[in-house]
Amino acid sequence: MNNYKQLSALITGGASGIGLATAQLLHQRGARVAIVDVQTDQGAAALASLNDTDNRAIFLQANLAIPEEADRVVAKTMSAFGQLNAVVNSAGIQRYGNAEQTSLELWNEVMAVNLTASFLVSRAAIPHLRQHGGGSIVHVGSVQSHVSQRGAMAYVTSKHALLGLTRSMAVDYSAERIRVNCVCPGTVDTPMFRWTMSLDPHPNSVLEACQGMHPIGRIAQPAEVAEVIAFLLSDAASFVTGTAIDVDGGVLALVGGAPTTD
Repeated sequence: MNNYKQLSALITGGASGIGLATAQLLHQRGARVAIVDVQTDQGAAALASLNDTDNRAIFLQANLAIPEEADRVVAKTMSAFGQLNAVVNSAGIQRYGNAEQTSLELWNEVMAVNLTASFLVSRAAIPHLRQHGGGSIVHVGSVQSHVSQRGAMAYVTSKHALLGLTRSMAVDYSAERIRVNCVCPGTVDTPMFRWTMSLDPHPNSVLEACQGMHPIGRIAQPAEVAEVIAFLLSDAASFVTGTAIDVDGGVLALVGGAPTTD
C-alpha cells in the first residue's frame, strides 16, 4: 500500500539500527508502528524519537528468544491497533567462532534470536494478515545470507536459513496475498557494527576495511536499508515475493571482496 496510513507494522529489533530507522520512516509516512525490543531504555528512547502525538506508536519490551513472547507481542499489537498487515523481523545478534569454538549454548542463542524468533513472530502474525486480506513480511538478512566470513559460523548459518524461511513462507502464502521477502544489507553503521569494531584493538581499521570492501566506497546508513523495507511493505512491491534484495553497496558484485581503494 502506497498509502502508508493504512499500514500497521510490528518491527522487531526496533529500538536501534535498521529496525529503528524503519520504524521512524514508516511512522513519518503515517503508519502505525509497534516497536519490539529486549532493551527497555532504548525502546523508550526509540518511541520518544517518533514524536508520536496521535497514538500511532507503541513500544513492547520482549525477549524474543523466549518462544511465548512472539504470541504476546502480536496480541498486544492487535489490541493497540486493531489490525496487523506488516511485519519486519529485524532483531538480530552477532556472535563469533568457528565450529570448534561455537558452544551449543552460543549456537542456540544465535538461532533463537536470528532465526526462530522470525519464524515465531511471523507464524503468530499470519492469521491477522490473512484476516486483513493480505500483507507483507520482511526478514532482515545479510550479505552473509549468500556468502560467509571466517569465524562467524552461527551467525552466517542463521542468515542463510532466513532465505529458506523467506522462500518457503512466500510459496505457502502467496495465494492469500501475503508476500514474504528478505533484505540483505552489506555493512551498516548500526550499534551492532560499532560493537564489532570495538572488539578490534584498532577499531578505525575495521571501519576503513569495511568501507574499502564496498565498491560504493562507504558503509550504509540504516535509513538506506529502511527505504527498501518500506518499498517491500508497499503496494509498489505487489508482484515481489520470495526474493532477497541485496542492499550492499556492490560488495557481492566484487570478486573476492577485494578493497576498492589503495
